[in-house]
Amino acid sequence: MEVRFAEECASEFSQVATTSELDRTLARFSRQLGFDHFALSLEFRASRAIAPGILLHDYPEEWARVYVGFELAGRDPVRRACDKSFNGFAWDAIGMLVPLTRGDRQMLQVGKDCGIGDGFTVPRHLPGLARGTCTFAVATDRKLPRELLALAECVGAQALGCALRLQDAARAAPRPALTERQRECVLWIARGKTAAETAMILGIGTETVIQHLRSARERYEVHCKQSLIISALFDGLIGFSDLMRWRDPH
Repeated sequence: MEVRFAEECASEFSQVATTSELDRTLARFSRQLGFDHFALSLEFRASRAIAPGILLHDYPEEWARVYVGFELAGRDPVRRACDKSFNGFAWDAIGMLVPLTRGDRQMLQVGKDCGIGDGFTVPRHLPGLARGTCTFAVATDRKLPRELLALAECVGAQALGCALRLQDAARAAPRPALTERQRECVLWIARGKTAAETAMILGIGTETVIQHLRSARERYEVHCKQSLIISALFDGLIGFSDLMRWRDPH
């Protein structure tokens, strides 16, 4: 049954041609798996303006109104947990991924008050391009169908891949935001080197390094070293592995 369901899922999502079709297909698979609600979000990095993104859901209107009206996305513990997991996770495991504050618990309770019980979220990240989540939830009077969560992860991954395809982002050819020399300067600064030390390593003048870093900040429209490093990491121009290997060669 599981293999057949997964094959059906992959086949149907591959034929989806519009977001409306994606919405209907995801809703149907969600119900087949025993969930009452679903939500799919695909967000692109705004500064690249690759595509407007996608938001589909059939959450209770009251919860959607509260979530949007009070701008809860920036405080959502589920979203934070997505940054800590490669795999789908049930909401009762969020506390093992990120620390839960009192405000987080209150927010989850508000969701329950609006009719959203337990849930399962599938995260996907494409550094420098997009982040997406596909969530399946049950009503407050029902239990999560844990025996079907592996299939839910399959559906969520397929749905997010379909959403990415619909936005045509997969075929976008991003251009490096920095020149090669700017990238090298940012990399060494991210490794903890000063401008003078970076200049010695690269065999250029200190003022040249400073100018490269200034130009890099202007390209990203940021005003401090920390924001510049984060932007370059997000774009994939420097990697966490490069930084970690440098700090801990063993």
